[in-house]
Amino acid sequence: MRQQKRIETTKSSKNDKISKGRLKAGRKGVGETNAKNGRHQANDRKNRRNEAENKEISYLQRKTSSKKVQESNCKDESKMKCPNQKKCGGCQYLHMTNEQQLAIKQKKAEELLKMYCPVHKIVGMKEPYHYRNKVHAVFSYQHGEVVSGTYAEGTHDIVPVETCLLEDQRADAIIATIRRLLKSFKIKTYNEDTGYGLFRHVLIRTAHTTGEIMVVLVLGSPILPSKNNFVKALKKAHPEITTIVLNVNDKKTSMVLGEKETVLYGKGYIEDVLCGCRFRISAKSFYQINSVQTERLYAKAMELAGLTGKECVIDAYCGIGTIGMVAAMHAGEVIGVELNRDAVHDAVKNAKMNEMGNIRFYANDAGIFMTQMAKAGAQADVVFMDPPRAGSDEAFLASVVRLLPKRIVYISCNPETQARDMEYLTKQGYKAEGVWPFDLFPFTEHVETVCLMSRKDK
Repeated sequence: MRQQKRIETTKSSKNDKISKGRLKAGRKGVGETNAKNGRHQANDRKNRRNEAENKEISYLQRKTSSKKVQESNCKDESKMKCPNQKKCGGCQYLHMTNEQQLAIKQKKAEELLKMYCPVHKIVGMKEPYHYRNKVHAVFSYQHGEVVSGTYAEGTHDIVPVETCLLEDQRADAIIATIRRLLKSFKIKTYNEDTGYGLFRHVLIRTAHTTGEIMVVLVLGSPILPSKNNFVKALKKAHPEITTIVLNVNDKKTSMVLGEKETVLYGKGYIEDVLCGCRFRISAKSFYQINSVQTERLYAKAMELAGLTGKECVIDAYCGIGTIGMVAAMHAGEVIGVELNRDAVHDAVKNAKMNEMGNIRFYANDAGIFMTQMAKAGAQADVVFMDPPRAGSDEAFLASVVRLLPKRIVYISCNPETQARDMEYLTKQGYKAEGVWPFDLFPFTEHVETVCLMSRKDK
């Protein structure tokens, strides 16, 4: 599940499919105005148009069921739990009960994956609020006042947000303080249209177990006026803050974080405990946003892996090493592969911090790395894969197959791309044993799944 970088992938594929349907329908109508066949051709054209429209409607009903349910069940706006629900677009299921949204996610997983194996009952949260340990706020001016919030869905129009039902409440309070400080320190917010202004974003990470808090101030230049006094004022208002980092993003880009960072206070990272392991988390590191559900998800993944203490395990897309280090407590050897060098740096530190000598991390493309392993004659017993929302490409999947693992534990935040990848793996000699959905993103349309695929006996 990688939350920010995994969000946008399904929309284009939906539109592409719909567009293709429309194009196909249009092509079928060419030449149908010939007067000689008038009525017959008109009927054919109507039938074909209806058929195309029915296909498109069916597709839309299947792929946007959540939106239709939302429209049919939506309560009065005055009764909504969040005043920004219709503006923000981040909580598609906020009008529903927990049971209703779990039922929709269960159905979605079954529709996409049950053709390969049984889909088990989804694991939800008892208290599905304020679970996000990573909070991002964009800053701007509206009506002469400093505002912070999120972009309205599909736009760069800022929706001011005071509090959010999904975000850690400590983060909301810190962001409110920063708004006041910007005004008192007369610091200008960044204007995306003109490219002028200094203060762009705030990123806050909160640790579920340790309680540590990181505040990342994202600026358009490396100079923060009255830097020391600003930091002092922020610390005074929120002594719970563990570290403050200044990140420089001086490019016209939709990316939140830039490359350059300076630690203004603390050690520049926070630590959290997950599944019995302690993890170092920096500003750019991937870390699952829902710690409570992640522990339950990883416990199921370890159960499916069936580790006995002797296995060679590959953790592909390893990030800061969360899955790999949990596996290392039960395996003989673990190899983690990740393209993001910042994440690998954290992963190495994490292994040392937990005194794990049976795990190694490599900064490399996982597919290329595993292909090289296979060429060298190496094999793996178990492969963990947790790709981005776009899923894995065929080259990566082919590299997994070359290693001949007995079991593949596939964690996904997008059942659609997971279904595509499972189809490929089943054709390459693997059998899907079962899928277990987890609700890591309550009140949104997203669902996380973990699937076990076992190599068939030759």
